[in-house]
Amino acid sequence: MALVQIEHLVKSYRRGGQTVPVLTDISLSIEAGDFTALMGPSGSGKSTLLNLIAGIDKPDSGLLRVDGIDIANLGESALAQWRAANVGFIFQFYNLMPVLSAYENVELPLLLTSLSRHERRERVELTLAMVNLSDRMDHTPNELSGGQQQRVAIARAIVTDPTLIVADEPTGDLDRQSASDILNLLQQLNRELGKTIIMVTHDAQAAAQARTLIHLEKGELLPAQAV
Repeated sequence: MALVQIEHLVKSYRRGGQTVPVLTDISLSIEAGDFTALMGPSGSGKSTLLNLIAGIDKPDSGLLRVDGIDIANLGESALAQWRAANVGFIFQFYNLMPVLSAYENVELPLLLTSLSRHERRERVELTLAMVNLSDRMDHTPNELSGGQQQRVAIARAIVTDPTLIVADEPTGDLDRQSASDILNLLQQLNRELGKTIIMVTHDAQAAAQARTLIHLEKGELLPAQAV
């Protein structure tokens, strides 16, 4: 079953007085439970496509459905609510709040839910245990290594039990061992918990950890490959 369904998607940006095309007639589907890597040179449209799927941006035209919902036609308020309930975000530079502890960073998405304080604590502690950071929950980001910060970011991404996890260069700022640890964790989330993951990466070794590989070249999609 396709979790993400895209047909004839087009996206461009205005730069000065010019219209700059970014994605041209993109059609693809991503199955529920897949781990998909998006690759391509800088400027190929990888992050733009990821942002469209995650509901951060909207296409100029085309069909974009995630879990049966036409997110391209949602209003801003409805789209924000949909993102909060359905998408977990992992970024290259972690995007953690520097004055908050690991626990507080992971709890942030839950503050938008109806969970009680006790329920939030249970959820946060369970999620930090999943990423092997139970002993670091009171540490702020500057007291953690890069790999640990990224694991906090992953915990924050999954604490709401999202339908979809999107990761934009999640290993790009890490040393090789930390990157390997993060990729192993993403694989665990995909294989053991059935999470659907879409990952943008420049790293062929990172992409090899995915199940499906999609290449973009100058805004156009090349045939998908099984990894």
